[in-house]
Amino acid sequence: MAETLRMVVAVIGNVASVSLYAAPTVTFKRVIRKKSTEEFSCMPYIIALLNCLLFTWYGLPVVSNKWENLPLVTVNGVGILFELSYVLIYIWFSTPKGKVKVAMTAVPVLIVFCVIAIVSAFVFPDHRHRKLLVGSIGLGVSIAMYGSPLVVMKVIQTKSVEFMPLPLSFCSFLASVLWLTYGLLIRDIFVAGPSLIGTPLGILQLVLHCKYWKRRVMEEPNKVELQKGNNTEKLDLEMGHGKECVTVPSNCN
Repeated sequence: MAETLRMVVAVIGNVASVSLYAAPTVTFKRVIRKKSTEEFSCMPYIIALLNCLLFTWYGLPVVSNKWENLPLVTVNGVGILFELSYVLIYIWFSTPKGKVKVAMTAVPVLIVFCVIAIVSAFVFPDHRHRKLLVGSIGLGVSIAMYGSPLVVMKVIQTKSVEFMPLPLSFCSFLASVLWLTYGLLIRDIFVAGPSLIGTPLGILQLVLHCKYWKRRVMEEPNKVELQKGNNTEKLDLEMGHGKECVTVPSNCN
């Protein structure tokens, strides 16, 4: 029964997490369409890539005991594909100066991961110490991802939830709760730990939606009138076209 419950929680958590990985496709569709990265930052995607690499490695039998953490491998494996795609698209459409800047960040990050993987595999003799090393670093990276909730600050400043879509906020909250539950069920602090931050942050996003959703409803008629009066501004008013739609990364361990 306990094993079934763990698998159900893990599967639903995988689905919620993958939906969050796919969220930035809106931003990168715009990058591809305009053939420019404009003022978007690649740093969140590089950090997210490192997080996915670490927890994929954490879930593999080299670090974990056999396949006890298979759900981590599946969800973070998908995450690697998404985040790597975002970074490559960013590099392709970035300016020469931007390419150098991304390379100077991404290459050291990949080197750090390789060093961690080699040390954990060949220096530490057992799974317990390997999990302690990789899990501690992964936990630190996850906390860093949560350390700058840009979207929440933007909502508070503008008093508008236009660029914090409710479905994404709900999925972020749901994913955090599910991975927190899964981590507690398997008694693994490195899996549950990041969600101790992610869950309150997800709750905060939902609270902000409850507080500011009426303001968005009141603003919609004004946007429609503006679009009628000036069709050239229509694209700038559409979701994800005029501004970057920022999403808070969830714990996808």
